[in-house]
Amino acid sequence: MLAAAAALLAGACGVGVSAEESVADKDSLVIGVNSDQPGLSTPQGDHGYTGFDVDVARDIARRLGATVTFQPVSSRTREVLLQKGDVDLVVASYSITPERKTEVAFAGPYYVAKQDILVRESDAGAVKNVRDLAGKRLCRVSGSNSYPRVQEEKGVAVLPAAATGYDDCLRKLSGGSLDAVSTDDLILAGLAAKAAKSGSGGPPLRMVNAPFSDEPYGVGIARGDLDGCEAVNKAITEMYQDGTAARLLKTWFGPVGLNVATTVPQFEGCD
Repeated sequence: MLAAAAALLAGACGVGVSAEESVADKDSLVIGVNSDQPGLSTPQGDHGYTGFDVDVARDIARRLGATVTFQPVSSRTREVLLQKGDVDLVVASYSITPERKTEVAFAGPYYVAKQDILVRESDAGAVKNVRDLAGKRLCRVSGSNSYPRVQEEKGVAVLPAAATGYDDCLRKLSGGSLDAVSTDDLILAGLAAKAAKSGSGGPPLRMVNAPFSDEPYGVGIARGDLDGCEAVNKAITEMYQDGTAARLLKTWFGPVGLNVATTVPQFEGCD
C-alpha cells in the first residue's frame, strides 16, 4: 500500500527528475553554450569558451558549488541534448518561448534582449525599421526564432538567405550575399564588434537600433527539475544584486555602446 501511495504521489506531482539528479545537487555540471556568437560565446583555445553567456554560466555554476564543463550546442540541438541528459543546463542566448517550454524547462531569464537589425552601413538609410526589410535577403539560421518572427509574426515579405550560424551570417552580410541580419541585439552587437576588429577590409556595419521584440534569455534545464530551477534563479538574483551582472554586461557590450539593463529580470517561474 505504501508503495502504491508513493507511486500515486509521484504521478500526481509529474516530476520527471529524481532529487539526486537535480542540478542543485551535482558537484559538476555540463553546460551547453554556442560556438558562433561573438560577445556571447565563441571557442577560445583547445577546449575553452569566452563571452557573456560563458561568464554567466561559470558564475551560476560557482554559486551552485559546482565545477563546469562546456559543450557546444546549436539552435537545432539544445532541446535534444537537454532531454537526453547530455547537458545539465543550456546558457546559449536561449529565448524562452511557449513552444520550447513544452519540451524543456527554463530558469531565469538572466537577461532580456531585444531583436534588432544589422546592415551594411551603406544600406542604413534604406533600412530604418523591420518593415523596411521587405524584399531584402534576410539571414535565416535553422532552429532560430529570429527569421520566423520577421516573416511570420511581423508579416514582412523577406527573402530567406540560409546560413549555418551567426558567424556565417556575418560573413555573408560582409560579402554581399545577403542584405541584413535580424536577431537579438546582444548577438548583433557582438557581430558588429567582431567585424570592426577583424580588419578584413569588409564594409562597415551598423545596427539599425529599432528593436521590435523582447527576447528573454533563459537557462535551459530538464523538465521536472524544480529544485534545480529554483537554485539557478537564486544564483541569477544574486548575480544582479552583487553587481556581477552589470560588470559582465559592461565588459562585453559597453565598448560597442549598447544600452543594457542591469536590474534583475522578471522571472518566468519554475514549473
